[in-house]
Amino acid sequence: MNECSKSLPRHGRTGVTPVWVVCLLLLACTRIAAAAESLVNPFNDPFIQATDGLPGCPVPQPPTFTEEEYRAAAHERAQRGVSCWLDGRCRLANAYMYDKEIVPRVKTALKAAGRFDATSVWVLGQRRFVWLKGCVQTRAQASDIERLVREIDDVQQVHNELMIGTEGRPPYPVAPR
Repeated sequence: MNECSKSLPRHGRTGVTPVWVVCLLLLACTRIAAAAESLVNPFNDPFIQATDGLPGCPVPQPPTFTEEEYRAAAHERAQRGVSCWLDGRCRLANAYMYDKEIVPRVKTALKAAGRFDATSVWVLGQRRFVWLKGCVQTRAQASDIERLVREIDDVQQVHNELMIGTEGRPPYPVAPR
């Protein structure tokens, strides 16, 4: 008798579990496993590596959601995305529509500045908010990058999650290897 069959409830005189009970247990286990699986970037939020000059930098995990988180976020994103347009704060009908323009502009600005070549920076855009993840050499460099990104048209907020150097625990989730 294996471990799995030991945990099955026994019924009737024969001690055999009815097929329907086994089916229900398998269905429940399947649903639990499916709910735990991550959906990688299901909203197609722009997530790119803007610079790659600091080897050994921990690679950030792209945005992930469980199926349940995805459903909850979809509703919230629909409301938040359109609210800025309804309030007259956005020229586009949804704040998430800006991100596909903003993130490439961040990469272009970092490259054009010429002083961030020795960094490894990833950029994530969601609702006109920009997350900076990766590694820089100094705190001043992290501040300079943040300041540069804040000045880009349509950027509403910048979340600086850059770490100094490549050692230690990053302030962002790391991609599985």
